[in-house]
Amino acid sequence: MFAQFAQYLPQSDGWLANWQLFIAVTALFNTIQNFTTLKLTRKIYNNVPPTAVTALQARTFAVWTLTSAMVRFYAAYNINNKPLYDMAMLTYLFAFGHFSSEFLIFRTANFGAGLFGPALVSTTTLVWMFKQYDFYVKA
Repeated sequence: MFAQFAQYLPQSDGWLANWQLFIAVTALFNTIQNFTTLKLTRKIYNNVPPTAVTALQARTFAVWTLTSAMVRFYAAYNINNKPLYDMAMLTYLFAFGHFSSEFLIFRTANFGAGLFGPALVSTTTLVWMFKQYDFYVKA
């Protein structure tokens, strides 16, 4: 059964493409969550009154997350394509910048369970992609 499933996974050396696909799929679930409830979004922006996290803000966040997911999905299957690799790196940089600014500048988020996941994923993936750039992107 795994062999049938494996044929749909990215076919590249290394694990980065599979990681990109995993994060893209995870982001799809987060997109749906943001369209249907405010519960998890309020866990990220937990340093403001719950009423400050609105359905409009969550839907906007959902579209941003969906856009990032699609870039990462395409990058997963085209990991050696420089423009896609660069765009995927930028999605993580933007995520890191957003969550960092909400924590450090705007103070809408405390470092807890809601912020830990996005901070960990954006930081480790950025480092991974920078360190492996020459391995995946052939000039």
